[in-house]
Amino acid sequence: MIRSLWTAATGMKSQQLNIDTISNNLANVNTTGYKAQRLEFKDLLYETLKKSNLTDENGRPVNLEVGHGVMASATTRDFMKGSVVETHNTLDFAIDGEGFFVVSMPNGDIKYTRDGSFKLSMDKDEGMLTTSDGYYILDEGDDEIKIDGELTDINVDELGNISAKDKNDKIVDLGRLKIVRFVNPEGLLSDGMNLFSATDASGEASLIDADKMDGRILQGYLEMSNVQVVEEMIKMITAQRAYETSSKTIQASDEMLQQANNLRR
Repeated sequence: MIRSLWTAATGMKSQQLNIDTISNNLANVNTTGYKAQRLEFKDLLYETLKKSNLTDENGRPVNLEVGHGVMASATTRDFMKGSVVETHNTLDFAIDGEGFFVVSMPNGDIKYTRDGSFKLSMDKDEGMLTTSDGYYILDEGDDEIKIDGELTDINVDELGNISAKDKNDKIVDLGRLKIVRFVNPEGLLSDGMNLFSATDASGEASLIDADKMDGRILQGYLEMSNVQVVEEMIKMITAQRAYETSSKTIQASDEMLQQANNLRR
């Protein structure tokens, strides 16, 4: 009965973490480019009370084992594309397909994002394409994208090529947005602020050339969160019931211990 107390406790702890994950998904239901997380579980070590001992004539064909509960093993992200919403903002971009925008951090680190809500920030009298937090967006040459203040009619085509008109209405080429892919995007490390970092599990970022894009860049659109509220609510109810069941198991084990302690009375 003592074993059952600890086993049920692992179930309660794991379901609490599951609720934490679900609540984070629901909290980010309107976060641009957010990808829903899912908690995975695995069973804990088994204690073998009796081993199988099968001989030619007789014996025990199976083991007698008892488990010690459950634990959280991993959180995975669903990188399925979220719904695309039109914003009519010139500097809003959505990736209709696979890929990530590339962001340069102040310390030189490179991050990746699906959030295309960019801004025009002034740096030493030069306009720079940045994230909402002021981090530079890189082009396919790994340079910051500069947009002169005199340029108008900024346009980005479906391949990510950026152009604008100067004061003489001449088309000026400003480069191409760098779009990269990963062999295993689920291995990316979440850094917050809609940013991801590459890891050994994700593999290195590889540039998606213009002639090899299987998607397109949409100007004036944003990709919203792919969280499905109804599915998350169902998961929450299931986790709550599992948590309640584990608590009832602890209560039942406690009552059995109480009965055993009262046998001499």
